[in-house]
Amino acid sequence: MSWFEHSGGRIYFEEEGAGSPVLFLPGWSESIEEFADLRRTVARSFRVIAADLPGSGKSGPQPRNYMPTYYDDDARTFLALLKSLDAAPAHLAGFSDGGEVALVMAALEPAGVRSVAAWGAMGEVCSPPVIQMFGSAMDSQLAPVKALADHLKAMYGEENARLMCQSSAAAWAELAKSGGSISRSRASNIACPTLLIAGELDFIVPATVVASLAQVIPGAQFELMKGAGHVMHVDCGDALAETVVGFLRRCDG
Repeated sequence: MSWFEHSGGRIYFEEEGAGSPVLFLPGWSESIEEFADLRRTVARSFRVIAADLPGSGKSGPQPRNYMPTYYDDDARTFLALLKSLDAAPAHLAGFSDGGEVALVMAALEPAGVRSVAAWGAMGEVCSPPVIQMFGSAMDSQLAPVKALADHLKAMYGEENARLMCQSSAAAWAELAKSGGSISRSRASNIACPTLLIAGELDFIVPATVVASLAQVIPGAQFELMKGAGHVMHVDCGDALAETVVGFLRRCDG
């Protein structure tokens, strides 16, 4: 259990294993516990550093006031974390928002990143209907959205969860007004080996959009997980672990 202070935020992270460093970043609102099995698998061969995103899991501030610059802000925070741990350059493995941050890290500071493996990330904000869904999640009666709302309430309390949803949706909407790019407009800056994995049934991050991002990152690989939705480490954990570990080993050779 460790903490890293940066730019007014407090990042919670854990370390295990030995070897080349791999930074794991979970999705928006989630914690490093969401892929504990995958982390343990990777830690058999690598030094795993798993960190909660600012405003999520155990990291502060909570509730977070999400700004349109938050992906770049978080990327700089985690680049600073790696340097503080003498872990740069590192391999990056991220899910959803964690994958988006990893791609921005690679675009901002190519020398600080050895490779990126991202699942459920597409380099741009979600479609307007998905953004609206997140913004009003606390009041939705749609079964999948209500399940998300109940999960957020259990983790953060209803008031904080509502503020998280509204604030992040507002930040995404502002990004959408300026074209919607998170890392896509800077994709040519990503010089490291990159693996983008998409779930065949993911309605939040469509596989076609992920595939199109892979086409504009030099040398990037694209892989489709059949039968998987957005949360691939739950839907097909063993297949995802095999894919990610194989990629990391090839990049580390």
